[in-house]
Amino acid sequence: MSGRVLALWCPDWPAVAAAAALGPDCGDAVAVLGSGRVTACSAAARRAGVRRGMRKRQAQSLCPELTAAPDDPGRDGRFFEPVVAAVSAVVPMTEVLRPGLMVIAADRAGRYFGGEEELAEEIVSAVDACGVAGRVGTADELFTAVLAARTGTVVPPGTDADFLAGRPVADLVVEPSLSGPGRDDLVNLLWRLGVRTLGAFAALDPADVASRFSADAAVAHRLARAEPGRRPSRAPIPPGLEVEHDCDPPIDRIDAAAFLGRRLAEELHVRLSSASLACTRLTVQAITERGQRHSRTWRCAEPLTPEATADRVRWQLEGWLTLSAGSVDAPDSPIARLLLEPVEVIDPGALQYALAGEGLPRGGPGRTGLGDPARRALTRVQGLLGERAVRVPVASGGRGPGEQVDLVTFGDELRPERPAGAAWPDRIARPWPARLLAGHAELFDAAGDPVRVTGRGAFTAEPVIVRSTRHDYRIDWWAGPWPFGIDDGTDPGVRSAAVMARTQVLLEDSRALLLCFRGGRWQVEGIYE
Repeated sequence: MSGRVLALWCPDWPAVAAAAALGPDCGDAVAVLGSGRVTACSAAARRAGVRRGMRKRQAQSLCPELTAAPDDPGRDGRFFEPVVAAVSAVVPMTEVLRPGLMVIAADRAGRYFGGEEELAEEIVSAVDACGVAGRVGTADELFTAVLAARTGTVVPPGTDADFLAGRPVADLVVEPSLSGPGRDDLVNLLWRLGVRTLGAFAALDPADVASRFSADAAVAHRLARAEPGRRPSRAPIPPGLEVEHDCDPPIDRIDAAAFLGRRLAEELHVRLSSASLACTRLTVQAITERGQRHSRTWRCAEPLTPEATADRVRWQLEGWLTLSAGSVDAPDSPIARLLLEPVEVIDPGALQYALAGEGLPRGGPGRTGLGDPARRALTRVQGLLGERAVRVPVASGGRGPGEQVDLVTFGDELRPERPAGAAWPDRIARPWPARLLAGHAELFDAAGDPVRVTGRGAFTAEPVIVRSTRHDYRIDWWAGPWPFGIDDGTDPGVRSAAVMARTQVLLEDSRALLLCFRGGRWQVEGIYE
């Protein structure tokens, strides 16, 4: 999205939708529960001490009059439809990120209404007419505009980076629709490393972020630097991707619309897969027998799946079909045609299988995390090179970084040798090395004598030189050693049991190594770059 962006945020929308569904008898204190924990709550519940993440019993002890409702995305989308319709009456082109949050291209609309402030006033008035509280924020980039909407701020052009610099790094996960999987772990890691603000995160070198963190961390870093968070394909969208269906007989029931939406979503994704593309912005259009047109554009942080596409079609049609007959936007006749049209697609490079971090499959039969094209390609390679020639990574348990990934033959059950969820005392702490190695090394003290690890888990002398691949490097700093077990002496080169330990050393060329002492010898396990 180029130019200025205006975001409309309706606070606590799941709780607002739940209260609307329950009717006037539910009271002001409302909480939405998912998996037994609070996922959203009203302002009255927050004043009583209820917070997201609390268990139901704890929330009810703080607020005895609390009304609890189950999490229901369909309900949220159905009740948000009148708000979208009201805003679309002001600005026709809108994008829904999720129920409760939508964005608008504000440059042309702002000029039409005489300025961004005038546009914001028109949108807020339209939302107030629906009986809903909303806040508006404007900025150059979508991520900045979404954050600005939470405080009703207009960020001047060209100052997105300044606005973001002082905000807490936790803002990277404040909006789920713009967060990739594993973003919570990234924020926790940055906090432990002392990176507490978006400005401090943005100051990191992009190459370092890309090499030391996950792929989603690179996306988050671009957001913190006020750069576009997603690069759409520069090539035009190929013809023939849209899916159109003439309804015979016309549809006037929600269940029939949901069934048709599921079928069309599967057909759309078959066409996208054939073109090696994925959709990140989708327009859903419904046309009635009398020609009335109902259109919405949906945007997602991650490529849409068939299930996510079907959900959005269902939310949209359910909200439209349940409008009261007296509403201006209510359908004037049954739906005669349904159209799914990709508006923004990404190239195959964005669909590559992630080999690090949250991309690793977590086990379970058949759960490889691979798309159909990748599975077909790997099956063909297996046929050419043999069954065991193709292996996929699966998260495993262990103390060292090299032990926490197992390679399993493609097609077999993804069961690691060691359980990843088990407790692993003396496990090496993050961040892990950027590269894993398996080379021989030697440590020497100032007198040139070899440095070993004693039975008490300490160095025999302070290391000053590390020798690796026939080169000597001066050690500027070291940490450890950290014992993690006892070698049982089964190595024929070791006469008796010895302590196993790891240490980190910083070399004179600013590189850092992770060394492992095992079997009476030092090995290079990884390098921090």
